[in-house]
Amino acid sequence: MNDKKTPPKKFKLATPFKPRGDQPKAIAALVKGLEDGLQYQTLLGVTGSGKTFTIANVIEIIQRPTLILAPNKTLAAQLYGEMREFFPHNCVEYFVSYYDYYQPEAYVPSSDTYIEKDTQINEKIEKMRLEATAMLLSGEPTIIVATVSCIYSLGNPRDWEYMSITISEGEDVERSTIIKKLVNARYERNDLQLAPGNFRVKGDTLDIIPAYSEDIVRISLFGDQIEKITLHDYISLKEKRKISSIKIFPAK
Repeated sequence: MNDKKTPPKKFKLATPFKPRGDQPKAIAALVKGLEDGLQYQTLLGVTGSGKTFTIANVIEIIQRPTLILAPNKTLAAQLYGEMREFFPHNCVEYFVSYYDYYQPEAYVPSSDTYIEKDTQINEKIEKMRLEATAMLLSGEPTIIVATVSCIYSLGNPRDWEYMSITISEGEDVERSTIIKKLVNARYERNDLQLAPGNFRVKGDTLDIIPAYSEDIVRISLFGDQIEKITLHDYISLKEKRKISSIKIFPAK
């Protein structure tokens, strides 16, 4: 599930600009190399020559999920912003290390000092990592902009997929079973206040906020059958739309 508008099933470049100069030749060469199965290709160009725009055109032509790796968060953030402008109707996600501060454990023999590991996690970046993973596994056309340090605390994608919960309208399932699956997926029950990664239970209604979204997923049951699934605005609680099925990925 995504808190954006439902994206199209294909990459669509949205820009008034057209390839110019050497760009058409570079685009054609890169596309041919991909079609021929080349493992490595290098695009050369000075700063400001339109390399990002060239790659955006290649993505639109080849129509494949794309991973863009940057050496640091600064460059990754710049590329993320540019790709979001080029593909405003597609899933462009940001996946970088969620540590604002990381001090590994260490021992200093000269002073017989042991330094404990200390970390500080950026919750917003953690949420963006979860959304990036969810969109990639959902099968939607997705561009992931990441850094080489993004592997910190990265689990097995197969385990993450296994812990996901698929809920469909008309499905026969007990309320307690859904609650157990949510807890196993690292969601926390909070009947007073909802936040990403929490859920609440009121009679035959379950409200869930996926860890990577701010929409409320409301599951209405009639006995042991799912009667209706709706998405609601987080602030106003107003119903946004009804859906027939949803896949909820783990909270952590």
